[in-house]
Amino acid sequence: MKKQLLPLLLAALTLSATAQNRVTINASDGKTVISRHIYGHFAEHLGRCIYDGFYVGEANTKIPNKNGVRLDVIEALKKMKIPNLRWPGGCFADTYHWKDGIGPKAKRPKIVNTWWGGVTEDNSFGTHDFLNMCELLGTEPYLAGNVGSGTVQDLSDWVQYVNFPSNSPMSTLRQQNGRKTPWNVRYWGVGNEAWGCGGNMTADYYANIYRQYATFMGSQVGKETIFRIASGASSDDFNWTETLMKNIPGKMVEGVALHHYSTFGWGPNEKGSATEFTETDYAHTMNEALKMDTFVQKHSEIMDKYDPQKKIALVVDEWGAWYEVEPKTNPGFLYQQNTMRDAILTGATLNIFHKHAERVRMANLAQAVNVLQAVILTKGDKMLLTPTYHVLEMYNVHQDATMLPIDLKTEDYTSGKYKLPAISASASRDQAGKVHISLVNIDAGKPQTVTVNLKGVSASSLTGRILTSAKVQDHNTFEQPNKVKPVSFNGATRNGDVLTVTLPPVSVVVLEMK
Repeated sequence: MKKQLLPLLLAALTLSATAQNRVTINASDGKTVISRHIYGHFAEHLGRCIYDGFYVGEANTKIPNKNGVRLDVIEALKKMKIPNLRWPGGCFADTYHWKDGIGPKAKRPKIVNTWWGGVTEDNSFGTHDFLNMCELLGTEPYLAGNVGSGTVQDLSDWVQYVNFPSNSPMSTLRQQNGRKTPWNVRYWGVGNEAWGCGGNMTADYYANIYRQYATFMGSQVGKETIFRIASGASSDDFNWTETLMKNIPGKMVEGVALHHYSTFGWGPNEKGSATEFTETDYAHTMNEALKMDTFVQKHSEIMDKYDPQKKIALVVDEWGAWYEVEPKTNPGFLYQQNTMRDAILTGATLNIFHKHAERVRMANLAQAVNVLQAVILTKGDKMLLTPTYHVLEMYNVHQDATMLPIDLKTEDYTSGKYKLPAISASASRDQAGKVHISLVNIDAGKPQTVTVNLKGVSASSLTGRILTSAKVQDHNTFEQPNKVKPVSFNGATRNGDVLTVTLPPVSVVVLEMK
């Protein structure tokens, strides 16, 4: 009888050992830098993102602003260390004609935003307004060019208008409109979602169109090379990436885009509530979010076939969660709340980008203010920071740091039909030698203890911050703007080269060792 029990006992012990959460950091293998540009953001002419979000108008005397741009929003984004900002879209980009948004504001023609709510805009926020705002933010602009309804000449003129330092028709026009020196915009999107709202093109057709547009954009921005980003695939459309990589010469493209949203469905009323959801709904959203790892891996493998030296970046310039709009708001404005579910999604997604930092060198969360998974919500003169904001602010210690490879073994988190890894993690070493470890407990029901083995990490101090709340549905409101916010974390202990970390349910922790 004892002989029969022995194999069962050994099997049970083996299962118990493999079920524990273990992170092994291989600090000596760190080579790849995590580009700060994966922490980029997105500001589309959509709902209340630009107008009544970033921009309240020069005549506004109730909300502190500079040239109409809200100063509280600027300061919050500067604290988050926003590295780049994409504008004017999105789908809107392929209906936007930039020359309508320059010159005296009273003389600018109006435009109907046919994509988002059918509202009429007065073009009071245009190229000068956006690029000057980027200077105020201390961030790099990323301009999305109109390929869907524009012309090669339009995009070529725009590049010359914002970048050419000497005399030319467009630089002269820029100077007449009050800007002597160029802005030196490096990042340019050549259309957006060409497979959909950007023109419903085939991959082969767009590849040829891209080559035409890219030819006339030039190649230099001051002393740097222009960074042209091809309109890339949606989620698992691997054929799109294959076609672009096969048909666009490497010398003509610096980045290929990828878009992926975590949602329940694309039909009417299918996306679910941003705040009223079950634990299984949460698990569904996280299951969709964690697919990013597979998508990035497979698109990268395709790119590796044509670009083994990884000169071309994978640019995930739209990502995040997409729910139904908040009750009694315009369906075309995509205004949604933001809970701890979104914080967990953010932390796990950034850990994925860190893991693939060799290829993923730019990304843009959708969107910055009042739209989709926004980091900031505004209401009149009030402003609040969402749980997503706090994760991005906590994680900014990884910007331009060296990614430290990790080995991760994790328990499972199950809810309904979903079985997910309970733990997400990443680590980096910054230029000052400090090591930062990001840990996410995806499990909504129970705490998780993580053993972290520190191979090659020497440090004398350990500190941490945590973002968590009692329920995964918890969020900040204008009545309770600080319900969810980071606090000091004391749940980690060190014994030699081993950390033991206890993570509450649905929590994001960033540890610092120096």
